[in-house]
Amino acid sequence: MLAQQMVALAEQDRALLDELAASGEIPSADYHPRVRALHQANAERLSAVIDRHGWPGKDTVGEDGSEAAWYIAMHAVFDVDFMQRCCSALIQAVAAGQAPGRQLAFLEDRIRVLTGRPQRYGTQFEIGDDGWPVPSVIERPDDVDRRRQALGLEPLSSRLARLRGPGLAGPDDWLRRSA
Repeated sequence: MLAQQMVALAEQDRALLDELAASGEIPSADYHPRVRALHQANAERLSAVIDRHGWPGKDTVGEDGSEAAWYIAMHAVFDVDFMQRCCSALIQAVAAGQAPGRQLAFLEDRIRVLTGRPQRYGTQFEIGDDGWPVPSVIERPDDVDRRRQALGLEPLSSRLARLRGPGLAGPDDWLRRSA
């Protein structure tokens, strides 16, 4: 039941984003009020789950439910304190084998970028002057691939190559594919 709830919340999020993208309402410079309201409601539900069960890991909600919980946490950008609470719970879940390390890398990096700090794993990107995605500032970039490997991520150069992947003639192709 809990697993289904987590998955349903994430599916509602994706459906709303798809709907608003199709109507041209997003992307926009502002946080769309319907998206924010849904993200807040989902975060409240996830917070209650964490209060009762800790991070919803594989044994509690299965891999799909755990992935959905992570997705919800990643979208709680309006409340960095809540995201940090999720990150603390996720650290324990990763250590216990209840969640994949990549979830921790992405969440920690998102928090760091949102708070103006360099990311550790190179998971967060921005659009460079040439129109292509470039990693946001990385703490100790010479060690990034070691940190990425420790949490199950491919080397950053491989990730960048995939982002600029085959069949993309230029940044406009990448933007169309990522929309």
